[in-house]
Amino acid sequence: MKPLLYVDGYNVIGAWPKAAQENWPLDECRDRLIHLLQDYAGYTDQEVWLIFDGYRADRPTRSVDEREGLTIVYTKHGETADHFIERMCENLPRYREARVATSDSIEQTLILGRGATRLSARELWRELNAERSTGRGRHQTPSAQQRTSLWAALSPEQYDALEKLRRQK
Repeated sequence: MKPLLYVDGYNVIGAWPKAAQENWPLDECRDRLIHLLQDYAGYTDQEVWLIFDGYRADRPTRSVDEREGLTIVYTKHGETADHFIERMCENLPRYREARVATSDSIEQTLILGRGATRLSARELWRELNAERSTGRGRHQTPSAQQRTSLWAALSPEQYDALEKLRRQK
């Protein structure tokens, strides 16, 4: 079973140094975070849930959007991301490994009591950046030398026999 990561979206955006420096609007921050977490989920093979508060929104129901390894939740009116995450952690089986990315100290204490581990927003940003650099390296297209490694593995006799077959018309 894949490890599970719950991310408090607005809390993590609030700790994003680049977003603050470049003064991105909130909707751009959300979109960029979604793309980063999709990559992260793919690189790490984790089940990632990104939760955004709908506490002050007029949305009467919760909405859930599933995209390539990432589940995005917009909570309903009156529900915070913290409450949603707490309930999810409370319902986890004991054997399920789960982490929660938030810098909210009260939330960290509550989720620890529910069996999940905590990850501060700053730690998540470090992890995202590190995994993005190493993950890209793992998914590079093979070089010409790597693509021809089959030929290098052949004995001279096998190579000659295949070359002879290739040249026949």
